[in-house]
Amino acid sequence: MGKYITVLGGIISILIGIWGITTWWWSFAELLKGAVPPVLVLGGLAALFAGIGEIKDSGKAKKDEGKEKS
Repeated sequence: MGKYITVLGGIISILIGIWGITTWWWSFAELLKGAVPPVLVLGGLAALFAGIGEIKDSGKAKKDEGKEKS
């Protein structure tokens, strides 16, 4: 029974969300315009740190590989 209530709650939430987006479209569009730049900055920082970590890991692996051959 609980699964059906969850599905019903999800459907109701979707319908209310669609109604809200259509009713307050300009406010929603303004929110998106304001949210995109910070999301891009945070995504870029995450990619930067992931790339730096990957470079460090590959350098460390090469260093360890060189020690094993010696």
